[in-house]
Amino acid sequence: MEYIAYLHKDKNSDYGVSFPDFPGCITAGSTLEEAHRMAAEALVLHVAGMREDGEAIPKPSTHDDLRADPAMNGAVAFLAELREPERTVRINITARQSQIEEIDRRARAKGLTRSSYIVQSAERESCLPLAEKSIPHTHRSTAGYPPPVRGESIPAAPPGTPA
Repeated sequence: MEYIAYLHKDKNSDYGVSFPDFPGCITAGSTLEEAHRMAAEALVLHVAGMREDGEAIPKPSTHDDLRADPAMNGAVAFLAELREPERTVRINITARQSQIEEIDRRARAKGLTRSSYIVQSAERESCLPLAEKSIPHTHRSTAGYPPPVRGESIPAAPPGTPA
């Protein structure tokens, strides 16, 4: 679901963001990219707080609904996506003891849990969706794949399946 956000910028200021559907939900960023990223985060946190308080979540306003809104004066309207939190899923992985010890050491150094560290590392590493990457066979099940040649990566999709 997307909500209209207002981007405000005064001379010598950061980019401010407000949401006409959520009075009091504001954020800012020193760059456009940061303001956009912070807007999505602020929206998720604000809506989560409303849900905890038992408040109703409004339907998104349209641009026509907001045409006479004085807060829109001098602002640029853009859409911010409300990304609903996903359900957390427990998984089981296999790794060498020394790898787990190293993961735990690095996670502690960053003040993270093992799970958070692994997920954040995977997100940093992934420039493309995993389905578009070639993943070494030692990192996932090889069901449906021909036997790999030593050191060879297997394609992201088994032979005969659409990419």
